[in-house]
Amino acid sequence: MPTVHTEVFKVRHYECDAYGHVNNAVYLRYMQEAGIGAAAAIGQDTVKLDSMNRTWLPRFTEIEYLQPLNAGETFEVKTWVCGFRRVISRRMYEFWKPAVEQVIARGYTDWVFLDRASLRPVTIPMEFKSAFVPEIADQPMSPRVKFPEPPPAPQGVFRVLRRAEWQDIDVMQHLNNAAYLDYAMDAGVQLTSAYGWPMSYWMEAGIAFVARSNSIEYLSPAYLDDELEIATWLFKIRPATVTRHFDIRRVKTDGLLARVQTLWVMVNLKTGRPMRIPESMIEILAPNIADRK
Repeated sequence: MPTVHTEVFKVRHYECDAYGHVNNAVYLRYMQEAGIGAAAAIGQDTVKLDSMNRTWLPRFTEIEYLQPLNAGETFEVKTWVCGFRRVISRRMYEFWKPAVEQVIARGYTDWVFLDRASLRPVTIPMEFKSAFVPEIADQPMSPRVKFPEPPPAPQGVFRVLRRAEWQDIDVMQHLNNAAYLDYAMDAGVQLTSAYGWPMSYWMEAGIAFVARSNSIEYLSPAYLDDELEIATWLFKIRPATVTRHFDIRRVKTDGLLARVQTLWVMVNLKTGRPMRIPESMIEILAPNIADRK
């Protein structure tokens, strides 16, 4: 069996959004912190990586949200490595609330092993594999699900510009992997305001879109002060759910840096139960919907 590491967290108030729940991008930070703790626990910490001039960067992340987390709640993140390819390791994560013995979120990240100077992939040493998963170190991991291709962008694709900010840069001098999701979510909020559905209206109406899942594909890093364009559109409208796609590009080179897809569920804030998306909202957002017939 792989080595399972458990990190305990307590939700801080500033990690919650306007609805009082942990913001969905914060889960990525918990995952990252748990992974760092897991590596340190078996002697594969950042100090060792630095001495080898090596690092890990994410290539792909999927996370599924099952239950909300609220300020003050204590929970665990269980994490383990389930397999390897030549330059990639897959780390699994399970969010567990001991008070109710319930899984509240789960996901995985495919991490790429890189030369720190060139950022080129290098073969994962056997000593790393054996430390993480002794009995399956020489077995390949199952292939990841490919990032779901969205339909072509509609004429009403919504675009926002922003700079990679100092507060979002990590020790690798890159935009932190969770910040891409922060920027995408902010673009979505700006879109609803631009179409006449500001968040204040949502709060007054007692409705909300909550994330059911996120898929994130990291293609190239962003750096401090890079001007980024986030383009977003909707597709796959269902009675209570909708999928939103985001392309994040560096304006200077038009290079695609990351892609995000979020499955949103409309809920009644009083009951917490799914509800039908108002037809009036669908009509207003129609120019931004890719596959509307």
